[in-house]
Amino acid sequence: MMPFDLVIVGAGPAGLRAAVEAAAGGLSVMLVDEGREPGGQIYRGSESGAFAGTAKLGPDYAAGAVLAAAFRASGVQALFGATVIQIEREADGSFCVSVATGHDKAVVIRAKVVIAATGAQERPFPIDGWTLPGVMTAGAAQTMLKADGVVPDGPVVLAGTGPLLYLLAAQYAALGVAIDTLLDTAAPGNWRRALRHVPGFLASRYAFKGLGLLCKALAATRIIRGVEAVAAIGDTRLSAVAYRKGATERTIPAHVLLLHHGVVPQINLTWSAGAQHRWNAARLAFEPVRDASGQTDVPGLFIAGDSGGIGGAQAAEAEGALAAFGVLRMLRGTAGDDDRTERQWRRRLAVSLRGRAFLDALYAPRQSHLSPPDDVIVCRCEEVTAGDIRKAVRRGAMGPNQVKAFTRAGMGPCQSRMCGLTTVAIIAAETGQSPSDIGHMRLRAPVKPVTVAQIASLSDTGERSAVD
Repeated sequence: MMPFDLVIVGAGPAGLRAAVEAAAGGLSVMLVDEGREPGGQIYRGSESGAFAGTAKLGPDYAAGAVLAAAFRASGVQALFGATVIQIEREADGSFCVSVATGHDKAVVIRAKVVIAATGAQERPFPIDGWTLPGVMTAGAAQTMLKADGVVPDGPVVLAGTGPLLYLLAAQYAALGVAIDTLLDTAAPGNWRRALRHVPGFLASRYAFKGLGLLCKALAATRIIRGVEAVAAIGDTRLSAVAYRKGATERTIPAHVLLLHHGVVPQINLTWSAGAQHRWNAARLAFEPVRDASGQTDVPGLFIAGDSGGIGGAQAAEAEGALAAFGVLRMLRGTAGDDDRTERQWRRRLAVSLRGRAFLDALYAPRQSHLSPPDDVIVCRCEEVTAGDIRKAVRRGAMGPNQVKAFTRAGMGPCQSRMCGLTTVAIIAAETGQSPSDIGHMRLRAPVKPVTVAQIASLSDTGERSAVD
């Protein structure tokens, strides 16, 4: 048998829509995802989670079940609970996708084309005490909520910047979870930078939705804006949260602190596959370079959804469809029987992206939070502090790879997901360089931790039957 026409990595809105459209175009498709069912992070648990079939998490969440049903009906093969550890382009132009399918098992899937739809990750928000038990990210808390209905017990504090904090506050309020305080760390000056984007925001769905979330959050908890510094306090676990706003310093008793600093594209897989990336100064993140269909400079490698640039679920779904049409054009010479469908998806994408520039400007993190004080741990895996990184720069480490060699920052299991952007920000502040000039840490496969048993078990028949 021949390799698959297409392998899709990620079962969020981009990956699911790409699978549906590619299968409808007659392609053989394999979808791989770490989750136990379709949905990705935004629609996690929409099929069988604690709130599947309910409106408790809001109307947007219900769209996940509709998309998952379309995927199930498409007949696309899928590997759930599996982790892609490498994408490698062969000399003949095809791809080898190495996938860990269990604790001691792995398989190689061959494909003509790959779409990476791995979504976003939360931006690191290193503060004093963020490694204490009881401190976690808002995204992780939302994952537990969607997948298993788990909610925090005891006084809860939310801190940081970004719409997800207000969404989570509204969702918790609907479920009766008490939130003591929401500490908004966005700088007051962000409003001035966001003003020029107001017309686009008012014409978007975000305006009405955002106002609703704000009202629900205001009714559910105390919101303190303009917070300049946050710290987690405790001996063996979190007991309180300290914050500073101007000359005012306060301490709030808390059992749970949920941190959030916005989201950025997950780039480890696509960077390690050789795709070109560049720094987006407006979004303060590295993003892959791609064309209107998501094609990268690696022939046959497409990127769709938030892994290419943060746009939200609806934009991600549209990009998934457009990537599928790009693959169909590459392999079959046509994007389908009706080009109007592609134009409709392009219009949907344009509408979905209205207002994003306003949100990017309004919720931009403070520079002092991007480059934390010396005693704050930046690399959790290797326990490297911000001060350690600054010392390395003063000793001559002018880039993130040199800092990695000097300090081991980025060498742990997360492979710089939790420290890469902070390391770059610290180097930029110390040297006066732009992150664009500094670059990111070098990322190599395997992009996720893998056991020796998994490597030893890799089977490679080069055929679809290898994963049937």
